[in-house]
Amino acid sequence: MTSVRRTLALAAILIAIATVLGAFGTHALKPVLPVARFESFETGVYYQFFHALGLLGLGLLRREPAWDTPLLRGAGRVLLFGMALFCGSIYGLTFGAPRWFGMVAPFGGASLMAAWALAAVGIWRGR
Repeated sequence: MTSVRRTLALAAILIAIATVLGAFGTHALKPVLPVARFESFETGVYYQFFHALGLLGLGLLRREPAWDTPLLRGAGRVLLFGMALFCGSIYGLTFGAPRWFGMVAPFGGASLMAAWALAAVGIWRGR
């Protein structure tokens, strides 16, 4: 499987997981979680949705060989890393991870920002 196909497949999987988590949160977690904790969980789901859609966009852009550049490939990797840290830490806290686990989220957020900066530079430079 090519790197581009892997990116597109992974983006689709992440969108599906975000859909499942959103439905699970609304139907199973909302009635039992404190409001602040549920809102935090929703934030993780929203970020996963938006960034997975962005990853899908990067993958579609990279289907054109002229746009399959190291910067855009790197942006995709950093985006995945950022989603894992940011959304993963929020999900972990929702399901009882130790409080210190929340300190991971800012690194995930910074990674997400860095990923989009890489994407912007890669698109700006073009080929």
